Amino acid sequence: MWQGLLNIFETTGLMMAVVGLLLINGLGIFLVAMQLPGTWLILVVTSLFAWWRYDSADVLMTEISMTTLIILLALAIIGEIIETMAGAAGARRAGGSRTGALLAIVGGVIGAIVGTGVIPVPVVGTVIGACVGGGIGAMSGDLMRGRSIREAGAAGKGAAVGKFWGTIGKVGVSGLMWLIAAFAVMVR
Repeated sequence: MWQGLLNIFETTGLMMAVVGLLLINGLGIFLVAMQLPGTWLILVVTSLFAWWRYDSADVLMTEISMTTLIILLALAIIGEIIETMAGAAGARRAGGSRTGALLAIVGGVIGAIVGTGVIPVPVVGTVIGACVGGGIGAMSGDLMRGRSIREAGAAGKGAAVGKFWGTIGKVGVSGLMWLIAAFAVMVR
C-alpha cells in the first residue's frame, strides 16, 4: 500500500516538474520578445531538468538526451546570431557603412532598454525601442562617415526593419526550442 502511495506522489511531482519546465521555457519565449536572453533560459532550465532526470529509471518519462541539449545549444547560438546581425545586415543592405552597421547593433540594445521604459506596454515598447535605436545607430554611424542625410536615413530604415525581422526570427527560434524540449520530455 505504501509503495503505491509513494508512486502516486512521485508521479505527481514529476508531472508538476514537467509543467514547470514547460511554463519556464514559455517564459523564455516572452523574454526573447523583450530582447532578453530567453533562449539561454530555455537551454539552462532544460539542461537542469535533464541532469535531474539523468539517472532515473522511471518508466513514465525518458531522459532528455545529450543530442537534444546540443540541438538546443545550436539553436540558441543561431538565435543570437539572427537577432544581433539582422539590424546590421539591414543597414548594410540599404547601403550603410560598417560603422553604421556596428552602431545599429549598439543602438538596438540601448533602444530596447529605453523603449521598455518609455512605452510601458510589455514587448511593444521593447521591440519599438530596439528598432528605432537600431535605426538611429545606423544613421549616426553613416553621418559620422560623411554620408548624406538621405543615405543615412536609408541605412537607418534598413537597420530598423532588419532589427524587427531579427527579433521575429529569434522568437521563432525560441518557440522551436520550446517545442523540442516539450517533445523530449513528453514522448518516449
